[in-house]
Amino acid sequence: MNGVILEAGILNIREGQQDAFEAALNRARSLISSTPGFLAFNLHRCIETPNRYLLLVQWESVHAHTIGFRQSDRYRQWRALLHEFYDPFPVIEHFDNPISFDAE
Repeated sequence: MNGVILEAGILNIREGQQDAFEAALNRARSLISSTPGFLAFNLHRCIETPNRYLLLVQWESVHAHTIGFRQSDRYRQWRALLHEFYDPFPVIEHFDNPISFDAE
């Protein structure tokens, strides 16, 4: 695959833990951003459900995320900082380049 891979996950955070989660994620950002193949990171809070977030991370490849990050010491630190906040544990998926449509 060529192009940018988009990692996406819906993160449901334990009720009332949003501020603590955001602070922990701010501390954890450098762990993911220092991974070879990392391109960009965005977190969006849901308007309708304030303890739900959309995590979007851009990678050069799925391998950069699943092997380069997930099998590193950085991920173990990430997990220690963040996994206690999830309820339930999020499903993380990878998406290919956007589909182009012809202009009408």
